[in-house]
Amino acid sequence: MFTGLIQEVGEIAESRPRAGGRDLTVRAPGMAADLALGESVAISGVCLTVEASEASTFRVHAGEETLRRTTIGQAGHGARVNLERALLPTSRLGGHFVQGHVDGLGILSAVRPSGTTLWFEIEAPPDLEPYLAPKGSVAVDGVSLTLVECRGARFSLAIIPHTVAETNLGDRRAGEAVNLEADVLAKYVERLLAAREGRTGLTEEFLREHGF
Repeated sequence: MFTGLIQEVGEIAESRPRAGGRDLTVRAPGMAADLALGESVAISGVCLTVEASEASTFRVHAGEETLRRTTIGQAGHGARVNLERALLPTSRLGGHFVQGHVDGLGILSAVRPSGTTLWFEIEAPPDLEPYLAPKGSVAVDGVSLTLVECRGARFSLAIIPHTVAETNLGDRRAGEAVNLEADVLAKYVERLLAAREGRTGLTEEFLREHGF
């Protein structure tokens, strides 16, 4: 589990094919030395497992399904990536609950500077539309952000200067794909409301019967 608050912007030092996927070596001087074997790290929103670590780099393996559903396989040598270690139970939750399980790829349809703010317009896959709400949360390349406006599956974001400086979002250009993860709480609410029979889920009838 993560928060979507990026701790370091790393760099892909090596990306090479391996049976069933790709091995990625990430240069991250700020965290690599402290990473333990088997630890989870979110790399631009993709939760991956540390297989080896040294003083300034660590290695992970991205499987075929991960490569198919995310942009991680497109990150070649020198690409900047957002990094976050897993949340500790004692940590402050400054963003929102992020699992590192990418729900789909969005297309960055517009990037527009306005004063010190960078505005993004993103077109999400249609199946993510139910989870998008104004003032709700979404993770874009692993960064916890607040939606400003929603029009169907298209939504806008205001990226503040601190976020531009501390993540790789300032590198993004119109037309590029980004990793999207919807708020896990919204997904569970939808699942419960979708229950049609009995009381195995949260239905409108159940809520009415209990005074809501």
